[in-house]
Amino acid sequence: MGLTSGTKLGPYEIIAPLGAGGMGEVYRARDTRLERTVAIKILPEHLNDAQARQRFEREAKAISSLNHPHICTLYDVGSQDGTEYLVMECLEGETLADRLQTGALPVEQALKIGIEVCEALDKAHRQGIVHRDLKPGNIMLTKSGVKLLDFGLAKAIDSASASGLTLSLTSPPPNKPVTAAGTVVGTFQYMSPEQIEGKGADARSDIFALGAVLYEMATGKRAFEGKSQASIVAAILASEPKPISMLQPMSPPALDRVVKICLAKDPDERWQTAHDVKLQLQWIAEGGSQAGVPAPVVSHRKLRERLAWAAAGVFALSTNRGKTAAKS
Repeated sequence: MGLTSGTKLGPYEIIAPLGAGGMGEVYRARDTRLERTVAIKILPEHLNDAQARQRFEREAKAISSLNHPHICTLYDVGSQDGTEYLVMECLEGETLADRLQTGALPVEQALKIGIEVCEALDKAHRQGIVHRDLKPGNIMLTKSGVKLLDFGLAKAIDSASASGLTLSLTSPPPNKPVTAAGTVVGTFQYMSPEQIEGKGADARSDIFALGAVLYEMATGKRAFEGKSQASIVAAILASEPKPISMLQPMSPPALDRVVKICLAKDPDERWQTAHDVKLQLQWIAEGGSQAGVPAPVVSHRKLRERLAWAAAGVFALSTNRGKTAAKS
């Protein structure tokens, strides 16, 4: 980490480092004007080139256009002595990646997180922005719910597709997701087939990543694994993960179907919007995910009850009409 405690960036005073990723270093800082704690993200020196600055600027524009309770809020942008920085809300909590270190999540919690991520993605997609790097490490779990982070790789849906891209394949470090080097950007375990093949990414590419995240929350295992980037790429392009029900027999059967459609190799075969996925997850959650009772059974029971009440209403209406006719 390059900045020390007490360093000033404009009106912001660095307090301590929070973490570092492929697209920047993040620090806890104090806004000396408003007396509030913020998070400051800067470009590290080794990435401070024209391409990285363009991505950094794109992140600022992407976040600034997204006002949503499940998306990290951007407060300010600035530049000082060649250091580009973003000022964002400082979030207290842990990433979903950290939480998954302890294993699979309870179904109710996984569904709740999934629904909130869907709401954040739906907002971004409706604003014409594809995240392109959705993964557990970019999902923060806070007391107020999910916060979607890091739009550094985001791009406009209508922009020119990225074609002719190449991959740099190296062995991954143990227990860490593999991040692509070179011009294909993203994290391999969660990248869609079209991204890996260098085709254009749209909202359905985020849907694929969402499916991989849902799978990992439900099972505690990544949907696509391998000992090298090449084997992970091969799995994403040609293999299907084991059904969730095989790894977690008491999970709602409907969740298997939702995730399987998210992970379809062909974008046309996936759910077409994050809103579609949200509705499916809500249906499962409302249907009940208690042990031994698959959600579809409970939901069908509720449907039968509604049909029965509707039939009773029709019968009562027809009876009243018959009495009125008899009187006349």
